[in-house]
Amino acid sequence: MFRPLIPLALFALSAPALADAPAAVQAVPAKTMQQQVESTLAAAPQGTRFGLLVVDEAGKVVVSVNPDQRFIPASNTKMFTTAAAYALLPGMDQPDSVGGTEVALVPGKGGPNVVLRGRGDARMSSAADCKANCLAELADAVAAKTRKVHDVVGDDTFWPDQRWVPGMSWNNIGTDSGTATSSLNLDDNELRIVVTPGAAGQPPVVTIPAYFTLRNEAATGPVGRKTELFLDRAVNGSELRLFGTIGLGAKPWTERIGIDDPAHYAAFVFKGMLERRGVKVTGKVRAVHRPLQLRDMVRPQEGMAPLTMPGMAPLARLIPPPLAEDVVVINQVSQNLHAQVLFRRLGDREGTGSEQWAGKAMNGLFEKAGIPRAGYDFSDGSGMSTYNRVSPRAMIALLRWIDGQPWGSVWHASLPVAGRDGTLKRRFIGTPLEGNLTAKTGTLNATNALSGTFRTARGRRFSFAFFANDVPDGASALPAMEAVLLAVAAGN
Repeated sequence: MFRPLIPLALFALSAPALADAPAAVQAVPAKTMQQQVESTLAAAPQGTRFGLLVVDEAGKVVVSVNPDQRFIPASNTKMFTTAAAYALLPGMDQPDSVGGTEVALVPGKGGPNVVLRGRGDARMSSAADCKANCLAELADAVAAKTRKVHDVVGDDTFWPDQRWVPGMSWNNIGTDSGTATSSLNLDDNELRIVVTPGAAGQPPVVTIPAYFTLRNEAATGPVGRKTELFLDRAVNGSELRLFGTIGLGAKPWTERIGIDDPAHYAAFVFKGMLERRGVKVTGKVRAVHRPLQLRDMVRPQEGMAPLTMPGMAPLARLIPPPLAEDVVVINQVSQNLHAQVLFRRLGDREGTGSEQWAGKAMNGLFEKAGIPRAGYDFSDGSGMSTYNRVSPRAMIALLRWIDGQPWGSVWHASLPVAGRDGTLKRRFIGTPLEGNLTAKTGTLNATNALSGTFRTARGRRFSFAFFANDVPDGASALPAMEAVLLAVAAGN
């Protein structure tokens, strides 16, 4: 084919013209990872405030969004609490010889009182199939000693009476998520309610423990009616009010409620156990508490010991399993009561077991660890307090500090694995992060959190801290957060 020659002069004149071509026909630079992340978060529910920091093995920043702003961390607080326990409490992998509940017979006017005294354990059980740390063992010890007692007393004076933490939302009090904390705890300080449909137009059938009375204002609706049931109870009240509807033929509706006075509840259950063993109880069930004192907030004088009831010689005492096992429970299922009790154990090192001394102990540890002090404040150990604050940079500093501890690998193994177990069991399924991302979740009012580690497509280990606060009502920040982590993992 004939092709006319193009003069060199004309070619030379054409080159600048190509450079001036419209931008639409030029190659568009690929977005950086930082830009991809920012674009994804910009499309999240409007008003959400995000904080994110991702670093590589050497601590080099990969992605950063508001890394020094302070966020409500929700249950990511438990990461600090459980790490502090490993650092400060001796014998984490040994049977808990410190915290076991004990029972004693104490002389009284109407005869011997049986006293159940807590020492800061969250795991005692009254279940019929209990295998370890069982309340039944203490009941057996009393029944072997006497066939008659007067009062049954729940004693939680080992710690000051601080049942709920500053900053806990009132709507969480009374639920299983916000049950009261004590040095004497039983069955996670919660009770299960089961509601099944009754006859059409009649109240449903309700199964509740005898510890509460019931005002049943609910109704059984027609077949197909959506179940809409609600429980209401005043703080420290013994009456449950049930209202709403459940459809005829509907599946049972279950709910768990919290206990407001764990020491009293433990004594109530213990009384029943004694009576089933033939021990006659002539008195009443009661609890004794210790009010918060100056020594619980200011350093105790040398030689001051925790208060105790006079004549308290233990008849028997439980030895709970190692606290390391409870760390797994706390981090896997985000168990609030257990985390809060563990937090109080940190304060016990200062001689009081108060919230105040627990916070001082934890703050002192992390300052020495080099975690930026402006990056955290804690009002509790579980994450239920809306006063808690953590920055992404502080969380990354915690994770990197844990990596260098002799117990670091054991602690990391306590966290949920995406698509496998715990609170991450149903997340990241079918993605490259399934079975690959290990992290602690966090959920609270208008708040989501996720912090931990993952392996990238190239096998690199990244640590990340991700917070979403001020999430609009009815919206979710989780899709955007998960999309960001998947993009970072794929691009590195």
